[in-house]
Amino acid sequence: MHSVTILALDGVIPFDMAAPMQVFDRTRLPDGRHPYRVRLCAERPEVHADGGFTLRVERGLEALADADTVVVPGRTEGSPPPSPAVLAALREAAGTGTRIASVCVGAFVLAEAGLLDGLRATTHWVAAGLLARSFPEVDVRPDVLYVDNGRILTSAGAAAALDMCLHMIRSDLGSAVAADAARMSVMPLEREGGQAQFIVHEHPPVPRGSDLEPLLDWIGDNLAHEVTLGAMAARAGMSERTFSRRFREQTGTTPLQWLLRARVRRAQYLLENSDHTVERIAQQAGFGSPTAFRERFRKVVGTTPHAYRSTFSGRRAVPAAGG
Repeated sequence: MHSVTILALDGVIPFDMAAPMQVFDRTRLPDGRHPYRVRLCAERPEVHADGGFTLRVERGLEALADADTVVVPGRTEGSPPPSPAVLAALREAAGTGTRIASVCVGAFVLAEAGLLDGLRATTHWVAAGLLARSFPEVDVRPDVLYVDNGRILTSAGAAAALDMCLHMIRSDLGSAVAADAARMSVMPLEREGGQAQFIVHEHPPVPRGSDLEPLLDWIGDNLAHEVTLGAMAARAGMSERTFSRRFREQTGTTPLQWLLRARVRRAQYLLENSDHTVERIAQQAGFGSPTAFRERFRKVVGTTPHAYRSTFSGRRAVPAAGG
């Protein structure tokens, strides 16, 4: 029997902890046997969980020593950092070959323990930038559902953690058992780790008070029209080279990248809040053609315009060929 241990820390998010426990606990072999033994452990007997309640935990950190898989769930913002004892226990478990996986911002705990150094990792897209800045030795991938480095795995949000758990079950026991576990969890089995997270892109940064502010407002008002680098530089009264350098200094990105993000954000808004066809939205957001719109939208957002609308719009999606 494979031992799966959930490591609970103060500020733990209940769903981030419960979802992996349930998917492993509900897994069955063809003969009905339970292949996983799921346990909960913590540094102290009581853990303060998000939502204002306390969990009583029977096992301490010694449970990590004989675990086959350790799952570190997400925690709320402002939770105390993991103690040296927790970090040492995780490092010791990893050193003996234990598989260790994190849910959402649980990746920060793995990074603090040094388990992600030199590895690819992901977390919820909202926290990906902070993870990258805090741990520059980690190769943060903000646009995937989960990352499997062999013995160290990280996942994005809580739903992506279920994809990661099903991936581990499939690796352990094969696709048939994993497919049955997916059905028990009412989940699709084939969402691969490389599938992008649905990232809601905020409006591109506009540095208020900068000399570029009028130009950026003008770009935002003219997204439906062709806006070239030369036109932007001319409007700013600079050469293209000087303008590009000044733009990057003040916005942290290039003029054309800023323009693409602005167009994608406009398209996202229209997909969520209008019944316009993909063809019309492509024109309104300034992509030139529906084909270019679909390609660039998918590259930035990670899915098609039609799939995005189906997921995020309360309106009935308007069918569009290839959308």
